Amino acid sequence: MPVSPSMAEDLAAAVADLYEAAEGVLIERIRRALAEGIDSPVWAELKLAALGSLQAAIDEVIAALQLDASGAIHQAVAEAYDRGQQAAVAELGALGVGQAAAAAVVLPTAPVVDRLAQAVIADTGPVHVRMLRQSMDVYRDVISRAAAGPVLGAQSRRQAAQAAFDDFARRGVRGFVDQSGRSWELRTYTEMATRSAVGRAAVEAHSDRLGAAGVELVIVSQAPEECEQCRPWERKILTRTGAPGERAVQVEHATEDGEMVTVEVAGSLPEARGRGLMHPNCRHTVSAYLPGVSRVPKVQPSRGTYEDSQRQRYLERQVRKWKRLEGAAMDEATARARRARVRAYQARIRELVTETGLPRKRHREQLTTAR
Repeated sequence: MPVSPSMAEDLAAAVADLYEAAEGVLIERIRRALAEGIDSPVWAELKLAALGSLQAAIDEVIAALQLDASGAIHQAVAEAYDRGQQAAVAELGALGVGQAAAAAVVLPTAPVVDRLAQAVIADTGPVHVRMLRQSMDVYRDVISRAAAGPVLGAQSRRQAAQAAFDDFARRGVRGFVDQSGRSWELRTYTEMATRSAVGRAAVEAHSDRLGAAGVELVIVSQAPEECEQCRPWERKILTRTGAPGERAVQVEHATEDGEMVTVEVAGSLPEARGRGLMHPNCRHTVSAYLPGVSRVPKVQPSRGTYEDSQRQRYLERQVRKWKRLEGAAMDEATARARRARVRAYQARIRELVTETGLPRKRHREQLTTAR
């Protein structure tokens, strides 16, 4: 069967769930710590005195997250690599070209899995430091602003605390700031980093298995809602490895011994991936191309545009954001108002999928609860 980064995206989501759940625990612990005794005249002093206890509680959450996440990342990459291998074996077996047995020969996988998993663990390591620092910073900031609000006569202490805490809950823990200055949500960043690794693992495993069976050409599918990076490679034939660039190659017919076939290749798979194909959210697949047997598929109409899919992802993020804010509410009236905002964004998603034909992905609208 063809391989795609999307075949392992559920594995990346499982890792991202751990971080989202931990973020929810942090928000809940900070909210409880701030809400306790908020009507006391010495509330600010009591909250500052409790800094050490809160930090110890947050340290405990982050330590558990680090342990769970490291194991989950390694397991996800290993499973993705196995899926890629099995996809190649199944594909060649289904084609009936007598090469499935060669593809099924056991290949060493541990070095590849370890390399990809360690890269993700290293990339997400700084996130744990940010989680502690941002949690303590927001706790101090809420105390400062809530203590100053009533003095200024603008708000009650509870209102000031809610407004200050909302600033944090609205944006969530910022997992990463890229070179352009864009700040990434914790779940978005960790899922992107893991999805990149598991997608790469699946594609590399598929390619390795095809190579073991002597298959050196692959073909890229057409995918719905393709982006500008991927569009040039749709329905193109690529060499599994080798030099970049378009060229005509002479290869032996897949089923006729001694018969040579001319194939127009658009470049190599590593070249295409280096230019953006198979990126973390890519829906394209790569499959074995058998000279003289395989055919380039006809162009299929898309059900929506890339811009439509990005609009859907924006609305999904808004649903999750308002669910986080509901969890940060310090009274029921505020919680009800925020549930209404959740429903409003979900209504916009329903309108979008009806208008465009895009599939609704309800799991991307959910916040993962703590385990």
